[in-house]
Amino acid sequence: MAPRRIWAFNFAGWVLFTLSAIGFLWTTLKAGDVIGVVASLLFLIACLVFIIPVWATRPGKK
Repeated sequence: MAPRRIWAFNFAGWVLFTLSAIGFLWTTLKAGDVIGVVASLLFLIACLVFIIPVWATRPGKK
């Protein structure tokens, strides 16, 4: 598999994780669950921390 395709799968996975973190955060905010909000925020921050190097090391188009 080409490096650009592998990168695209990795990036798409992290985008999906980030979207799910936002969904978890939204539902816990609506429920008023403080522990859930904290956990969701930590999950969202972790997703963003992992997505930054994936984006920064993307291979060029050929």
